[in-house]
Amino acid sequence: MTSWKKAAMAALIGFSVFSTAAHADAQKGIKLYQKNLKETCGMSGAAFAAKFKQAEWDKAYKAGTLSKKMTEACPKGKAFFEGDKYKKVESHLYDFVHEYAKDSGNIPSC
Repeated sequence: MTSWKKAAMAALIGFSVFSTAAHADAQKGIKLYQKNLKETCGMSGAAFAAKFKQAEWDKAYKAGTLSKKMTEACPKGKAFFEGDKYKKVESHLYDFVHEYAKDSGNIPSC
């Protein structure tokens, strides 16, 4: 019985660490948006992420066309979305827009 409790506690701690790491990427995406795109796009991060539904962001990411989808949401940010820095932070921005998409029910703090 004691070993079962230990295994359950270890699993609980493991899941909590995993969920925190998954949430951290969306938070990093928010910071990246605020720093690099908020002024250029002229809209809040909430408005930017809510341009499309989760399935639309997901489809673009999986197809490798996320930069085009983001350019569609913010045409003035085209230079950023086509630059080298974007390629390094694409996954964080994806996590951000997917987490706060139109149909997610979540609202970012930016």
